[in-house]
Amino acid sequence: MEPEYRAPQWKGGIPTLREVPIPRGVAENDDRMGASPKAKREAIMKIKKLETFVKGQIGMVRVTTDDGKEGWGQLSPFNADITAIVFHRQVSRYALGADPLDTETLSDRVIEGEYKYPGSYVCRGLCGLDTAMWDLRGKLEKKPVAELLGGTCRRLKVYGSSMRRDIKPEDEAARLVKCRDSLGYGAFKIRIGKVCGHDVDEWPGRTDALVPACRKAIGKDVVLLVDGNSCYTPKKAIEVGRMLEANDVGHFEEPCPYWELEWTAEVAAALKVPVAGGEQDCDLAQWRRMINMRAVDIVQPDICYIGGLTRAMRVAKMAAEKGLPCVPHSANVSMVLIFTLHMMAAIPNAGPHIEYCIEPGEWISGPEGLYRPILSVKDGMVQVPEGPGWGVEPNKAWLEKAARQVSE
Repeated sequence: MEPEYRAPQWKGGIPTLREVPIPRGVAENDDRMGASPKAKREAIMKIKKLETFVKGQIGMVRVTTDDGKEGWGQLSPFNADITAIVFHRQVSRYALGADPLDTETLSDRVIEGEYKYPGSYVCRGLCGLDTAMWDLRGKLEKKPVAELLGGTCRRLKVYGSSMRRDIKPEDEAARLVKCRDSLGYGAFKIRIGKVCGHDVDEWPGRTDALVPACRKAIGKDVVLLVDGNSCYTPKKAIEVGRMLEANDVGHFEEPCPYWELEWTAEVAAALKVPVAGGEQDCDLAQWRRMINMRAVDIVQPDICYIGGLTRAMRVAKMAAEKGLPCVPHSANVSMVLIFTLHMMAAIPNAGPHIEYCIEPGEWISGPEGLYRPILSVKDGMVQVPEGPGWGVEPNKAWLEKAARQVSE
């Protein structure tokens, strides 16, 4: 069964600086209306200070302007201590003194300025800056980010995403049923194969037992998705894909090593089950190639991995122009989930569900959780936070125990 994706035409681009109400009482003769560069420099607020707060695998970023306005974002999860070093050494120098509302220009400035370092870590650091600037802009306009993007804050469907491969098929099936019955999930994703497994299963026979067991347990009316995490060669992926088709699977995520675009395209062309991918990719040129060659049927940029909302929106727009749906990767309950909810509430080619991790939420639960208010799933749906900016704030108790670094 193919998901009922229908991607409308993208109407207009991502909102830019020129579409933002001018803050701080900027005169009508500002540069955006014909003023001199000097007048613009004097009138527009500037980034004065950048701070990172790192605790465990998570790093938060605070942007402060010269008039004391603040916005909060997050570095990409995992190895956050390394990413914070990259942020202060390779990202902050382009941002200090810059206009915090011009996310497009600043995003490109960082990537092009660090052209000798085109890999993951610069983008992981850039995410912290970009998402903090979007929060700042939302607070200045007193609007949620979803509204800045042209959307509305509403309840959105989520799919329960399992992160486990150490679980027996019957136990996985049982806990999906429990989640379905208690939280109302109408879709789930499970892990098949082995991470970069070279056609080897986590243990012999696990995938062949897992998929039918989960399908039978959750029932035919619940969507079942699977993630191969770069496990298979094309031949094996197509073989596994036939089994997925027989079990009415909704999408087959990252069937081949993600860097082997031609392999993934071969699988996508051979199967009826839609192929999804792209979570690891942070190069926009690679994304353009991936979309143009139809390597995937569903695009899955990760807002934190790709370098922030600004760049993820570019991927969504590329995909919309080719009629492809977008279902961003959001496989944990850090701020990436908040970012993704706002994005999916606005883009015209949003898929039917948003990824929502079903594993214990150690990053947000308890008195020292990462942000407030905490999200919750009800009837298989989650409310997009309605406050200005991202609609959540870092928990002070969490920040007090985090390691702080400053660039100014």
